[in-house]
Amino acid sequence: MQIISMILVGLVAIEHIYILILEMFMWTTPRARRAFGMSREEAESTKVLAANQGLYNGFLAAGLFWGLLHSNQVFGHQIQLFFIICVLVAALYGGLTAKRSILVVQGIPALLALIFLLLSASPASFYISNYTQ
Repeated sequence: MQIISMILVGLVAIEHIYILILEMFMWTTPRARRAFGMSREEAESTKVLAANQGLYNGFLAAGLFWGLLHSNQVFGHQIQLFFIICVLVAALYGGLTAKRSILVVQGIPALLALIFLLLSASPASFYISNYTQ
């Protein structure tokens, strides 16, 4: 279960790096306009907002990678839980307010990662038990 959860969390992180690239650097390209359903004019007029949005997606990815690579496995698991829940909340909000496909493209991978994170958790992972005085 733990390996599957790590793979899923990694895939969600990579997906958010891709979204960062689309929103920050490729927003006005045909590929990004097609992905987000925008005209050239809409893309040009929202370029600065999209770059800001892309940066936030990068922060989500960074948090997920941080959790995966953290030296304390228990704390790393908690970091992953926090950031995957953030991704899920963002996907729900985006799917309900912006574009329904966000629920599928971002929500389903995040939900699967969350489920496997919870299934792979030992009871100790819900507490930071490795503190030393």
